Amino acid sequence: MPEAIFKLMSDCGQSIWLDYISRSLIDTGRLKDLIASGLRGMTSNPTIFDNAVSKSSDYDASIRRLRVANKSTIEIYDEITVGDIRDAADAFARVYDETGGVDGYVSLEIDPRMANDAAATIEEGRRLHHRVARPNVMFKVPATDAGYTAVSALVSESINVNITLIFSVEQYTRAADAYLGGIELLLKRGGDARSVRSVASVFVSRVDTLVDKLIEEKVQNVEVKDKRGSGELAWLKGRAAIANSVIVYDKFRNIFSSEKFRKLEKNGCNLQRIVWGSTSTKNPEYSDIKYVTELIGPDTVNTIPQQTLDAFIDHGSARQSLPGDVEYAEKVLDDLARAGVGIDEACIRLLADGVTAFQRSFDSLLRAIEQKAAAL
Repeated sequence: MPEAIFKLMSDCGQSIWLDYISRSLIDTGRLKDLIASGLRGMTSNPTIFDNAVSKSSDYDASIRRLRVANKSTIEIYDEITVGDIRDAADAFARVYDETGGVDGYVSLEIDPRMANDAAATIEEGRRLHHRVARPNVMFKVPATDAGYTAVSALVSESINVNITLIFSVEQYTRAADAYLGGIELLLKRGGDARSVRSVASVFVSRVDTLVDKLIEEKVQNVEVKDKRGSGELAWLKGRAAIANSVIVYDKFRNIFSSEKFRKLEKNGCNLQRIVWGSTSTKNPEYSDIKYVTELIGPDTVNTIPQQTLDAFIDHGSARQSLPGDVEYAEKVLDDLARAGVGIDEACIRLLADGVTAFQRSFDSLLRAIEQKAAAL
């Protein structure tokens, strides 16, 4: 039963959020059922909205009505996304209240075309914050150089932020620093640090997808006679993502047990939890719940796509797996580096690819709305 698995995860210190949103999920009551079972939050992104709009008729009536009202394509986008986020946030309002603002959040991505423009991201974050007007909504800002600046500014104005597209330990550290820096600014202005929350979304499975590809390229370049070399490289497949995440979690524990955080905490600063994102399994050779079962630990969230959540409810088990073996994790990454597969370089590439992918999804979403508006 879903209730049992949600309860066990909660007992391990982890909240389960759903990495999906659609009009039908809300209107049919399925979201309310999941919340009743123990679901504690929801995340969205341009790809999710693109699929929801282009692959269903859920939004056709709204698109038709808004186009008849002479709304532009971007205005239609704004209406339907903000509407979904508001309704989902209202559905999670009780969770938000009962957990004292720890859970019950819904995340909305700020226009990804602004990923490298701090000023534009800040302005759009402010606009969306006022437009959505719900206390339990987080606005997603990518972990880019411009993004860190935007995070500090938005947090300093008591705007909840989900820092997304984190792949590397360095990105995570900078994301945590950006949040704490924003809290310091808020306190200097006489603000209430208790009023703002943030999470750091660390993407997982994409790391293995890229690193495994790089390993395969290395293996193919090893001469057939060098069987030992091939074996040493092959054993590293499927290990990078969890190793990287274990080290990130260790860094999280250090930062949020530091003297700096303890001082801020006394002034109302909330813990910035880690959200494990991109937790669907891409490689069919691996367990379909690999990136759920191996990343269960205190003060974390796993935002899970519907298919992976269904699989975990069906045959998953909830046992605490974090904190992990940091020494072993470092060995995995060191062995990869010696083989010519550097995790830092891979993460830089993943960030660039992730920003581009969300920008493309956003453009695709606008095209889908435009095409439906014209056809309807």
